[in-house]
Amino acid sequence: MRKECPISTALKAGIVTLVLFLCQIGDKNHAYAQTDTLESLFAQLLEGNEQDAARVEEKIWTEWRKSGSDSVDFLLERGMAAMDLGRLGEAVEHFTAVIDHAPEFAEGWNMRATAFYLMGEFGLSVADIEHTLRLNPRHFGAMGGLGLILEESFRPEEALAVYKDVVKLHPKSAVANDGIARITLELQGTPL
Repeated sequence: MRKECPISTALKAGIVTLVLFLCQIGDKNHAYAQTDTLESLFAQLLEGNEQDAARVEEKIWTEWRKSGSDSVDFLLERGMAAMDLGRLGEAVEHFTAVIDHAPEFAEGWNMRATAFYLMGEFGLSVADIEHTLRLNPRHFGAMGGLGLILEESFRPEEALAVYKDVVKLHPKSAVANDGIARITLELQGTPL
């Protein structure tokens, strides 16, 4: 028997809202291109093999991390460095400063969502994922993070739906493909 994860009603409502939002944007993501460069990179992501996909994914992350402000980019880099060192509280402070200075910069929200996830603060992470996806509906990293949270919250069907949305954008996503395989096996059960 599976033990139910004690998550708040607000978190459950937030997750359901976010999953419904992802289902609504589905294939319409192309309407939210941020730059011609990103449009081209997303097209390449759909066409390439695994090695090409890894290279293209890194270029997409590079584009996403450009805020247009040297000071905001510096704060983002400081937060990422703190997170890499396991100083999650410090990372959250830097990412919060990024958000304060550039609230329309999706990557600030995404990075703070990641730090909150690593701290086990799923509700805060989901709230920041929601902001990320409002600003950048094609953010497969934020979507993958949501899938992981849904899995860890014992919501495999919802996680599976999110991972399938990720694969529509990024067919070679290891997080999404591994999640799909893991959940499919779990939902099918294992023979005795």
